[in-house]
Amino acid sequence: MAENRPGAVQDLQKKIREAFEAFDYESNNTVDVREISTIIYSLGCFPTQQDLHDFIGQVEEDHAGFAHVDKFLPAMTKVLLENKFPPIADDLLLQAFEVLDKNKKGYLGSEELTKYMTQEGEPFSQEEMIEMLTAVADQDNNHIYYKDFIGQLTVDTEV
Repeated sequence: MAENRPGAVQDLQKKIREAFEAFDYESNNTVDVREISTIIYSLGCFPTQQDLHDFIGQVEEDHAGFAHVDKFLPAMTKVLLENKFPPIADDLLLQAFEVLDKNKKGYLGSEELTKYMTQEGEPFSQEEMIEMLTAVADQDNNHIYYKDFIGQLTVDTEV
C-alpha cells in the first residue's frame, strides 16, 4: 500500500492534482462536475455510475455544478489509497473486445464501438464517445485496434 513508502501519499496527491488541473480550464482550482468522471478514469479508476454519482455528491460545491480541488483532492486520495474503484484486468478487457470482434479482425470500427458503448451496460454519453474516439481511433480508417487501446485503459496503480 502507498502509505508504507515515504512521500508516496504526496506523489499520489501530485498525480491527482495534475489530472484535476488538466480540466481546470479557468485556472481557478475548480472543474465542472461533468469532467469528474474523465478525471477519475484518467487516474485508473473505474467506478460504477452509482459510485460516480455518490463521489460527485461528496465533492460538488453546494450543488453548484463544480468541484473545488480542496474537496476533490482528499476524496480522490482516499479512493486511490483504498483501491475503491479498481481497474479491470488487461486479460479480461482483451476477452471482452475479442467477444465484440466477431470476425477476429483485431479491431473494431468507430461506429461499432460507439453502438456498444452507448447502448449497453452503463452507457457512455455522445460527448464521452467523441472524446474517447478522438483519442484512440486510427485517424486514417476510424478503426480501434483494441490490443493497443487496452494499454491506454489500464493504469499502473502502484505508487
